[in-house]
Amino acid sequence: MHLNITDLFAAQRNDFAPVVPFDAATERVAALDLSKNNLELDEHTYSETAAFSAYINQKLQAANARYLLGGYGELREMYKRSRLFGFNTTAPEPMATTAEPRRLHLGIDIWGAAGTPISAPLGGMVHSLANNSNFGDYGATIILQHQIDTFAFHTLYGHLSLRDIATIREGQFITRGQKFAHFGEPAENGQWPPHLHFQIIIDMGLWEGDYPGVCKYSERDHYLNNCPDADQILNMNRFLAQS
Repeated sequence: MHLNITDLFAAQRNDFAPVVPFDAATERVAALDLSKNNLELDEHTYSETAAFSAYINQKLQAANARYLLGGYGELREMYKRSRLFGFNTTAPEPMATTAEPRRLHLGIDIWGAAGTPISAPLGGMVHSLANNSNFGDYGATIILQHQIDTFAFHTLYGHLSLRDIATIREGQFITRGQKFAHFGEPAENGQWPPHLHFQIIIDMGLWEGDYPGVCKYSERDHYLNNCPDADQILNMNRFLAQS
């Protein structure tokens, strides 16, 4: 299934509309490593939303970039900031968790300014929406359902503005290139620096308004197969070499 959808996306690659506005002639996008190998990102920085936001802004300014991009398949320690991912944030080391925590990121993060508009890369129906308001969660979330030929799949948009889910309804059709959402502020996006979590999901199962964006490392094969690299639609990694 993964290979089939990869071939399908490759054939459609030039037909996907931009998910975020970007002028390759005048603007830059830079890679951001948030893996455990990034020794700049200590626990104080990612645990405090204001400090994390300042870190992201500093990286944007240093790269003279409109966006920072990355995260697919990235093993991250920063989810220690929230017990949502299976970490017991009050327990002393080495008993920090009661089970294997979720640390492997399944989507692509686009870090940029709050209010940045988000457009549908291809036409689709609003599958579901929700305000996942736990600390460290998606906050406002919209999931679209698409079909290419006879192949159905979904795209998830997390960390949105609350106004976006107030003005959209399940079953609504969103056209290719239509602006339907925006990067949310920390107070409405799960307490993260403003960004979009963009993820492809083949089989939604029974999920509505939510789907794991981070999985256990031991479950990586299942989730990476069900959530292929979102740049196959996003089509922004090609700009990194120019940044």
